[in-house]
Amino acid sequence: MVQINFALKEVNCKVVFYGPGMSGKTTNLEIVHQKAPEENKGELTSISTDGDRTLFFDFMPLDLGNVAGMRTKFQLYTVPGQVYYNSTRKLVLQGVDGVIFVADSDPDKMDENVERYANLIENLAEYGKDARELPHVIQYNKRDLPNAMSVEDLDASLNRFGVPTFEAVANTGEGVFPTLKTLAGMVLESIEKIDGRNPRKAARRSRRRSRLPRPLPHRPSRAPLPRAPRNRRARRPPPPRWLPPGAAQAPPAAVAAAPAAAQKGARPAAAGRRAAAAAPRWRPRERRARARWGSSSGSPSR
Repeated sequence: MVQINFALKEVNCKVVFYGPGMSGKTTNLEIVHQKAPEENKGELTSISTDGDRTLFFDFMPLDLGNVAGMRTKFQLYTVPGQVYYNSTRKLVLQGVDGVIFVADSDPDKMDENVERYANLIENLAEYGKDARELPHVIQYNKRDLPNAMSVEDLDASLNRFGVPTFEAVANTGEGVFPTLKTLAGMVLESIEKIDGRNPRKAARRSRRRSRLPRPLPHRPSRAPLPRAPRNRRARRPPPPRWLPPGAAQAPPAAVAAAPAAAQKGARPAAAGRRAAAAAPRWRPRERRARARWGSSSGSPSR
């Protein structure tokens, strides 16, 4: 699976050389390691035995420089070709982004070529990958053999899905880099198709997100609750003015005559105001004295 590191601006891809034993998988990797620039290649790790040159896998990181503004790195692996190492081949295929199937052009190895290609499709299916969608190419190695099969016969037996094929002689380096270059381009194109992940667009989105403020944790709203509208209290009429006994109210006859006076144009409230103005006003001290001694003069009677 493609790994994109936006902090370091790196894209890491995994490529596996697959095929029967002694078909030239490790030789391809050694040629790439020999001819790649020193600043773009890492250390080559290899485990070899007498029966097969690769017991577990070969690994070599390869830096292809900047592609679409991102530094692209390929991790190249090979798998053992013997039948009893199928679990190892399946383990190395985990998270693969592209496969180079190295086929042997020897007619005696044709059955092994067909068996390993079917094994590749089966192991990819266990990881949920379809060989028709996964970027992969076929390399017909050992084209220098005198009895090498024709390309048409090899295509008829191996190339089920019409993938690109290359003729190679891995010992001399012929066809090694064209095969790897074509597969690298197919892997980079697949990065843009898978879920719309384009390294350049993804880098822009990451920079845009880094400029946005970090969202605050959710808190309940502290907005004041809406208040009910206040009902204005109706204005109460002013309390009646205190009047002395005998002058507190107008006689009933004056009240009855008020509508008639209003019809003549007179103001009914004017008579009441004049009567209130003519009535004597008592001061609080005189009122208290009057209420205590009952004297109109305000002096106590003995």
